[in-house]
Amino acid sequence: MRFDIITLFPELFGPMLEVGVTRRAFASGQVQVKLWQLRDFAEGAYRRVDDRPFGGGPGMVMQAEPLWRCLQAIRQDRAEPASQQAPVVLFSPAGTPMTHAVVQAWADPEKTGAVLVCGRYEGIDQRFIDSHVDTQISLGDFVLSGGEIPAMALLDAVARLQPGVLHDADSHAQDSFNPALGGLLDCPHYTRPEVWQGQGVPNVLLGGNHAAIAQWRRAQSVQLTCAQRPDLVEQTPQCPPKKSHI
Repeated sequence: MRFDIITLFPELFGPMLEVGVTRRAFASGQVQVKLWQLRDFAEGAYRRVDDRPFGGGPGMVMQAEPLWRCLQAIRQDRAEPASQQAPVVLFSPAGTPMTHAVVQAWADPEKTGAVLVCGRYEGIDQRFIDSHVDTQISLGDFVLSGGEIPAMALLDAVARLQPGVLHDADSHAQDSFNPALGGLLDCPHYTRPEVWQGQGVPNVLLGGNHAAIAQWRRAQSVQLTCAQRPDLVEQTPQCPPKKSHI
């Protein structure tokens, strides 16, 4: 799959593509990434890509024309049939929250990838969104300085799901939110030393009884999810009823 990224700061992506376990996906070409500097598609000596908003107000708005020119260059470079063009994704507070299910859909090896638009300033001209953006994605109910961090989050999450990227092929199946865990949070984990600053390891993890360990981990996963993210289990009877203070 291939992701084309429209950004004013392509240099931000360098470390992510070259460091850490997910670099295997990028180095092998399982996940191809091509960076496009938006200013290369702006006119004038200053390569300006933004202007004041109509109607007044603070901040600046990214212009539609440079974005459109960049997108046309990407379409030409990808050389895809019109019926199979990669979708255009904008990272925006108005977008669908990025969940494990969303990431899994993008990580499907049959998918061709996408064009990722990293906005800046107060946002981008709505006319470009209306005409060319297929999907909007949000990291959560907060605002960042630009779309580069959400783009990196999506790339990292997609890359680690590709075959052979993690040392253990089953590793991501035990991640929080994975359907293999019923969409719950992962359980607590422990490693050596057996005692650290006076705190021991739960005895069940030291006994070698794998059935008991699996049962303990499941119970811990449910307990942690009920305490920290009850919204993940609100449709199931797994959590004990809340105590009334009346």
